[in-house]
Amino acid sequence: MTAIITDALKSKMLDAVHDEFKAGSIKYYIGVGRSEQWDSSETVPAATNSLRTIRNSRLSLQSIKLAQDASFVIPRHNWSNGTIYSAYDDAYSAYPTNAYYVMTEDNQIYICLQAGKDSSGSAVASTVKPTGTGLVPIRTSDGYVWKFLYSLSGVSSSRFLSANFLPVEKVEDSAGSPSINAIQAEQVGIQNAASAGQVIGISVTDGGAGYTSAPTVTIQGDGSGAAATATVSGGVVTKVELDSSADSGMTMGAGYHFAGIAFSGGGATTAATARAILGPDSGIGANAVKDLRSTSLMFNTKPAGTEGDDWIVDQDFRQIALIRRPTKYADSDYLGTTGKVLRYLHLTSTSDAANFVVDRTITGGASSAKAIIDQVDSDRIYAHQTEATGFASFQEGEAVSAPGATGTLKAANFDTDTDAFTNDDVNKFGGEVFYVENRSPVTRDAAQTEDIKIVISL
Repeated sequence: MTAIITDALKSKMLDAVHDEFKAGSIKYYIGVGRSEQWDSSETVPAATNSLRTIRNSRLSLQSIKLAQDASFVIPRHNWSNGTIYSAYDDAYSAYPTNAYYVMTEDNQIYICLQAGKDSSGSAVASTVKPTGTGLVPIRTSDGYVWKFLYSLSGVSSSRFLSANFLPVEKVEDSAGSPSINAIQAEQVGIQNAASAGQVIGISVTDGGAGYTSAPTVTIQGDGSGAAATATVSGGVVTKVELDSSADSGMTMGAGYHFAGIAFSGGGATTAATARAILGPDSGIGANAVKDLRSTSLMFNTKPAGTEGDDWIVDQDFRQIALIRRPTKYADSDYLGTTGKVLRYLHLTSTSDAANFVVDRTITGGASSAKAIIDQVDSDRIYAHQTEATGFASFQEGEAVSAPGATGTLKAANFDTDTDAFTNDDVNKFGGEVFYVENRSPVTRDAAQTEDIKIVISL
């Protein structure tokens, strides 16, 4: 028995996360961590979906920052002169090798309704960049037909456009609403003009034989208005294209839930066969997220410098996590914009702390506890423990050492327990970890701003 999970279910699951994020009642944060090397050659291991992976990522967390925004995204395909593109096809179960949509240098996104073909039915390269933001399809001289879907705003590009992905959305506000900008209003016009049940194209499944002239093409179904013309070469039907309409678009009709293709005439010895390609239920352009098959959601944040001392500088990180609803140690929701997740050891002297160096292991003289140093700040040693260091507790008042450094922790009863570790802003074991990504080391400095993008794909 075989089965599939449809895009509809994937979209519904991501919609729930996206809607919750947009509502703002539940906070999502992006966190970084793991200062220790992967191995001597820094070979990045594949992340695994296991409780151990999640637990270890929590243990190494350094800092978190509120996710700035979230958007559905799709693989990025820039229009390029001389590239062969595919046309939209309802038979696609995944993205085709040749993209069926493009982004131009003008940050405008077009979907290909008809690919250019020569008289023999072979695909030809796109040589004319699609332009224009009108409601009707754009027919270019290279035989391609494109449909404008939407433009990217500067804000959207800054937050979500990357080398591999570009953002896509359905604008929910009605036209003229003060809550939408001009670019969104433009897309609303495209959405509202979409026509349900259109025949988008026709795919020849068997060219037949013996044709002496082009046969008549009849589109059968429960809709109306679609019309097409066949091309014959060498006695074979090589392609069938929808007729041009008066506005230079295509005669796609409307109202089709199903459609079939019939050929008549032309003197064939063997009749050709073809299938109709139907657009999305609500029409091309009504929902670009569905038209472009997005099942990926991107979260974005941009930590700058130390973020008020919540983010470490002169240190590196190798893991990124998406955390839903992190908590304080008091178990209430953490609501700050940024937060430090590390615990720290309090030394009796700032001069002692100055000799400790990040990434070295600090050891308790009496407890034999060990931890990896992440940051030295005044008389505080921020550090974390791992499976490799073990999880023994440092004791208040004990002597501690690291290569080239010694010191003494604050005396017993400095706080409410004898464990010398003091908690900072965020409980590293609070909230739900939705995503863990392993990366090559990224070193931070005070003048640096990261642009962290997380993509969840189903």
